[in-house]
Amino acid sequence: MDRGVELSEFLKSRRARVRPEDVGLPYTGNGTRRVRGLRREELALAAGVSVSHYTRLEQGNSRNVSAEVLDAIADVLRLTGDERGYLHALARPAHRRDDVAQAPIRPGLQRVLDSLVLTPALVLGRHANVVAWNRLAAAVFADFAAIPEERRTIAHLIFLDEEIRRMHGEGWPRLAREHVAQLRVLAARYPMNPQIMQHVDTICGQSPEFRRLWHEHHVAAATHRDYVLDHPVVGELRLSAELVGLPGDPELQGMDLFAAEPGSESEDRLRHLAATTTRVASSHPPVEVATRQI
Repeated sequence: MDRGVELSEFLKSRRARVRPEDVGLPYTGNGTRRVRGLRREELALAAGVSVSHYTRLEQGNSRNVSAEVLDAIADVLRLTGDERGYLHALARPAHRRDDVAQAPIRPGLQRVLDSLVLTPALVLGRHANVVAWNRLAAAVFADFAAIPEERRTIAHLIFLDEEIRRMHGEGWPRLAREHVAQLRVLAARYPMNPQIMQHVDTICGQSPEFRRLWHEHHVAAATHRDYVLDHPVVGELRLSAELVGLPGDPELQGMDLFAAEPGSESEDRLRHLAATTTRVASSHPPVEVATRQI
């Protein structure tokens, strides 16, 4: 991702969402505006910065821009917390090495995954690639061990796996939008990691829906989510998900944990899947086992 180009496109897309009256500016003109949303000079006036200073920023030149100026612009554009962080990351990127190579999963981390017998769990890399999982995650979502490593990503599952789309049903559009928004967060967080944009380019070339969402510039970090799945074996599963950071593993995005409400039918169904995968795994080598393959 060209940081200057993305900064320019992001600011333009957010400026188009805001009307003069939204920020207390009087509307002038004959009723027809040549631009959608705020003009550059209107945004600069509302933010208290010079038009030339804002214009340079929107052209992708963020040299010497201060955090205070970015916050003033963010206030006028009514950016969310995630969007504000994204703007700062684009305009004032951290000087750090973030092209850390993917290391094998630590045995201790894999043991933690395997110990979560009623909790589907995944470990995600920096472009939401699935680098580790437990048996229940494989039983709920997909046989990750059977998927080629280069296709073992959340984006491949969401946009290119028809069974995942079917399982999510009416919730699929929200899932798709949220994941693309998270990928934008990751791209800004790790600007020196080429795998992220290589991954985005690959999915853009294979999925028109992904490509459309990517160019809408949605930005939101994935933390906690709720899902309703139509599982092919046990039926409806209502799961809450939490993405937990792993500070000791800088090459990883985190661990995604899924849980059902205690005492619910969904918990009973997870228990059934866990018992089934345990019985199957006991007569096979110690590999991940699932109820379906893709």
